[in-house]
Amino acid sequence: MRKIGLIGGLSWFSTKTYYDHIQHGVQTKLGNQQASAPMIIDSLDSSGLLRLSGAEDWSRAAHQLSESARRLEAAGSTAIIIGANSMHKVYDDVARAVSVPVLHIADCVAARMVEKGCKKAALLGTRNVMLESFYRQKLIARDIELLPPNMTRVEALDRIIYGELVLGKATRQSERELKSIITMLEQEGAEGIVLGCTELEMIVDVDANVLPIFDCTAIHAEHAV
Repeated sequence: MRKIGLIGGLSWFSTKTYYDHIQHGVQTKLGNQQASAPMIIDSLDSSGLLRLSGAEDWSRAAHQLSESARRLEAAGSTAIIIGANSMHKVYDDVARAVSVPVLHIADCVAARMVEKGCKKAALLGTRNVMLESFYRQKLIARDIELLPPNMTRVEALDRIIYGELVLGKATRQSERELKSIITMLEQEGAEGIVLGCTELEMIVDVDANVLPIFDCTAIHAEHAV
């Protein structure tokens, strides 16, 4: 098997979820419950990579992730994934830093949505994922219509993600909040929900919703497999 490289630590709870998905995916693909995927994880310190805003912050993030990708390639990775949706803002810098493929999470999600025939969806994630173009345009380019972001929901999601989920906290209140948001989005015409944050699966039951839920972490990991 080829060796996948994961830029992790963004948060480490997200990295753990990626690891689980990839290992189970390889076992399923090979039909062997004792199989283990060859992986290299470069776990970064997320404390300096959360809630980035200015150009200087993002330039520093681009440098750190590019260096991480180079380390993974030098260690033998034959493809690389970035274990965070928001960090795909610097995807182009990271992809240019190495010669091996870097799998873009939004490309993977868009391909799955096209496969499932989802034409109109709502994107949930951090403030920059929901408001900026670097993620949204990947879906729009595949003729997927996205509901406009609602700023009250943007603020609520940003608070839940950074105040709870990246710290490993999954509260019943946040679960109820997400359930209410998804219900409202369905009423507004969404045919599917994109979980554009790797930690959101902690509080969203992917299999217990009426609307199709496109779990970015699971889809990204499946493409890696």
